Amino acid sequence: MRFYAHHGCFEEEQAIGTWFEVSLRIKADTTKAETSDQVGDTVNYADIYTLIQNEMRHPSHLLEHVARRMINTLKSHYPTIEQIWVCVAKLNPPLGGEVGSSAVELDWNR
Repeated sequence: MRFYAHHGCFEEEQAIGTWFEVSLRIKADTTKAETSDQVGDTVNYADIYTLIQNEMRHPSHLLEHVARRMINTLKSHYPTIEQIWVCVAKLNPPLGGEVGSSAVELDWNR
């Protein structure tokens, strides 16, 4: 997922913003959905996108903070989730040289 957002420690980052990429892996029990064929019985990836998009709209100084907020939001909306892995990468961070991205990965297990 790619988002334009305003995360960073520098005032310029929070004012101007930049592009971020969010990668996500979720482990959940999908047994009910496997037999019901109903989206309400599973972790809906369209809803997941909206939840992540909403978290990206709230500026933070640290990528760690953004990633933890994402995990907490996903856990609260989907209690069947057993594991969440999230990577938040700032594309082309302002580090004084050519850097493709800077990223933070967090992993949560029930």
